Amino acid sequence: MRLARPTLALTGVALSLLAVPAFAERNLVPTLDRSFDVCPDRPAEPSWMQEIPLRQAYQRVLVQDIYRAQNLERIVESGNCDCETRFPSWDAAEGVFREHHASDERWEMLEASDSYNRRANEVRLEAKAICEAAGNL
Repeated sequence: MRLARPTLALTGVALSLLAVPAFAERNLVPTLDRSFDVCPDRPAEPSWMQEIPLRQAYQRVLVQDIYRAQNLERIVESGNCDCETRFPSWDAAEGVFREHHASDERWEMLEASDSYNRRANEVRLEAKAICEAAGNL
């Protein structure tokens, strides 16, 4: 009798797993393809950022954080949320990175990322309201 209980429990688990549909929604499978509902013609990240070795990914993250902070601040300053304002070229973010952070140590880049994230979060709600009003969310 003692052996029957674990066997019965394992059989129940196995049967419940078989009850899951054997198909998956195609649109739930993650891909590396870039497709956006809003502003589909966004500029791609610079190729050098995509080629950064994994151990130095914090550099790419910093440039992305600079880009995000700049864009949200630009939306709030201009009161405009068109695609060119929201997703400009990466040149300005790259310039800030190269001028102020390219020679920083890892810990300095992580601190800088935190600072840019705080800047972005300070204006995020205001930028979101501007973009919602423009129908560009």
